[in-house]
Amino acid sequence: MKRSAPENNRIIFVVLVMFMAAFAIPAQARVTGLPDFTSLVEEAGPAVVNIRVTQFGDDPLDDDSSARNPHDMDQMPDILRRFFGVPGMPEGNQPPRRGAGSGFVIDADGYIVTNHHVIADADEIIVRMADRHEYKAELVGSDPLSDVALLKIDAEDLPTLEFGDSEALKPGEWVVAIGSPFNFDQSVTAGIVSAKGRSNAQQQYVPFIQTDVAINRGNSGGPLLNLDGKVVGVNSWILSSGGGFIGLSFSIPTDTVRNTVKQLREHGKVSRGLLGVQITGVTREMAEALGLNKPVGALVDAVNPGSAAEKAGIKPGDIILEFDGEMIESSNDLPPLVGSNPPGTEADVLVSRNGKEKTFEVVLDALESDEEGNVTTSTQSGAESNELGLRVEPISEDRRRQLGDPEGGVLISAIEDSAAYRAGLRPGDVILAINNQPVDGIESFKEITADLEPGKAVALRVMREGVSRFIAYTPSSDD
Repeated sequence: MKRSAPENNRIIFVVLVMFMAAFAIPAQARVTGLPDFTSLVEEAGPAVVNIRVTQFGDDPLDDDSSARNPHDMDQMPDILRRFFGVPGMPEGNQPPRRGAGSGFVIDADGYIVTNHHVIADADEIIVRMADRHEYKAELVGSDPLSDVALLKIDAEDLPTLEFGDSEALKPGEWVVAIGSPFNFDQSVTAGIVSAKGRSNAQQQYVPFIQTDVAINRGNSGGPLLNLDGKVVGVNSWILSSGGGFIGLSFSIPTDTVRNTVKQLREHGKVSRGLLGVQITGVTREMAEALGLNKPVGALVDAVNPGSAAEKAGIKPGDIILEFDGEMIESSNDLPPLVGSNPPGTEADVLVSRNGKEKTFEVVLDALESDEEGNVTTSTQSGAESNELGLRVEPISEDRRRQLGDPEGGVLISAIEDSAAYRAGLRPGDVILAINNQPVDGIESFKEITADLEPGKAVALRVMREGVSRFIAYTPSSDD
C-alpha cells in the first residue's frame, strides 16, 4: 500500500528520534553509572579522626634553655618540616609548635592508626572524633621505616574501619580518601588507583599505592577506602613541586600496615628481616652484559661481611631474580619482600650468575633499630665506628672497579645514627669528602672525624651509583 507524504514524514521523524535516543542513552548511562559514594562516606566517616599534635617550646623559667645548642634545630622533626615547611628556628625560647593530620579507628576500644610523621617528636597528641569528642592519645608505637604509628585513647564502643586486601587492588579501580586537609574535618575526595609498588627512598620497605585522589597537608594518616568501605591504604605523601596536590598521591598498602600494627601492638616496635646486600637496578646494557634477555631483577653491588647473604654464598655481580618465590621485576621490589619477613626466616633466593640461574638458601638476619624504630646497625664485622654515627670500611679493589674507580673514599657499611639515615645516607654509599676535606682512606677519615665539633652540622660528599652529591646533617649527641 502506498503511503502519503505526511505519513512518510511521521515515520522519518520517529526513526530520527529513535536514532538520537540510541546515542543519548549511553551518554546518560555514563553519567548515572559513576560511583555514588554517599553511603560509603556515611558509614566510614564516623571512624575517621582529626589528630592535632603539639611540640612544646622552651620553658622561659628553665635556666638551661638559653644554653641549648642552636644546631639541634638542624634535626627539625618531620611534623614541622611536613606541616609547616620551616627550615629552622632561631636560638632562644621557642613557642609551642603545632601540626595536624588524620587517622582512623581500627578497634572499638580506642586503637587508632595514623602516620609516623604526623606524631613524630610530639609532646601531646589530641584526637578529635567526627562527633567532636576529644581525647588525649597515648603513643603505643611508631615505625618510621613504614611511616605507620599506633595510638590509643581511653574510649569504648567507637565506630571502626576494617582492613581490606590491598594486594587485590588494580590500576583503574575507584578509591576514596577521608581526612582533614588544612584542618577541614571529614573532607572526602575520590579518584582511581594509578599504579602499585611505587618506591620512596625514606620508606624503602613500603610498596606504595599511587592514586590521583586529591591529598593535601592534613590528609596524612587518613584511610584510603575501596568501594566496599574497607581500608586498602593509609595516605602518606604527595609528589609536588609547590606543596599542593598535582595528581600524584601515595598510600601505604594495608598488607604492610596490618603487619606493622600487629607488631606495634604486641611489642611497641617492628622487627624486619635483613638479607645484607646493597643493590641497584639492572639496565638494558647491564642485562645484556650479564646474560639476561631483559632488564629485570636487583643487581648486587656489595655483600655485607658476616651477613645472611654472605653466609648463603651470594656474591657481588649476582642478579636477584626471585625472593622466596616472588619475582623481582626491579630492585625496588626486593626490600619490601625481605622486610616483611621476621628475622630467622628461611627463604630461597634465585639469582642469575654469569647467565646461569642458581638458588641459595638464606636465613635472614635482623634489621636492628632503636626504641623509636630508627635503623641503627646491621650484622657487620670489621667496620669502624666514628663520630658521624656511621660504620665504614676500606673499599676493596673489586668494589672500587664496580663503583667506577673513585679516587679515595671509604664505604659506609651500616648506619648507626638515625639523623644520618633521615638525611639520606645508606649502606653502600662512598664518602669522598667531609666538610670539603678529601677522604683518602680510613686513616684520613679518622683524622677528619676526630676534629669534628660535637653538635655541629657536617656536609658529606658521597657517591652512589656513580653519581656524587652532598648530604648535610647534624650527628646525634649522646649527651
